[in-house]
Amino acid sequence: MPNLATQRHERLRLIICRRVSTAGQATDGYGLDAQEADCRRWNKQSPAGGHRIVHVVTDEALTGKSTIDERDGLMEAMEWIREDRADGILAPNLDRLARELTVQEAVLSYVWALGGHAFTADHGEHLEDDESDPMRTAMRQMRGVFHQLDRGLIRKRLREGREAKGGLGGYAYGAPRYGKRAEDNTLVDDDQEARNRRLMLRWRDEEGLGVREIVRRANEEGIPSKRGGRWHPSTVARLLDDTARQKNNAGSARRRALKKEQQRRTRAEKILGAR
Repeated sequence: MPNLATQRHERLRLIICRRVSTAGQATDGYGLDAQEADCRRWNKQSPAGGHRIVHVVTDEALTGKSTIDERDGLMEAMEWIREDRADGILAPNLDRLARELTVQEAVLSYVWALGGHAFTADHGEHLEDDESDPMRTAMRQMRGVFHQLDRGLIRKRLREGREAKGGLGGYAYGAPRYGKRAEDNTLVDDDQEARNRRLMLRWRDEEGLGVREIVRRANEEGIPSKRGGRWHPSTVARLLDDTARQKNNAGSARRRALKKEQQRRTRAEKILGAR
């Protein structure tokens, strides 16, 4: 069925939904202000002569892969629609709404299930799926598939470039270890940090200080850590012992994998429990 509200050019109460995945995107590239400006520009030119923008929500430092329940801004918009304080959402494009096709479709389905409308500045209204018009769904999903493919290819090229550079001994990615810094995309020695490390090694080897005593002295003498803060026993242990550093890296990788699995299980239990 055609959307009657759209046909009558009814003025709706819309919420602008913005998203940036990193702190850098907040100021560079397609940042929050640019996204909102595009939404408001489209709204002024819409057939309704401008819907009412009643609220703006933002999700920051979240990737487009994040599920609906991980997006506080998006969930707030859903609450407004559910409580009849808004009639729908307006995003700059589907990519800003969600980068993964599965998440995109879940967001749209959620909005429609609440009786809401979904608009993007580059397309207009995305009408609810209709069995009599399967092409509508197919075209929307195909756009999502190709957007996702394009981003995947870009990430693949970037990853392969970093790996190739790393294989040649260049600086590929990641935070440089203590005693090194990145300069013109190349790792170079940081002389001050190297001197600090040699000093701590001397405290350990010549004065017989333990890790905690080294931490205390380093902090008392104002020697900054890699990020400029205070030293901690685990940080000093990794700095002075390559084996400890390797064990810590392996442990961090295991903890990240475990946390990811726990988050996946929690989301699954939440979905199943709601059924």
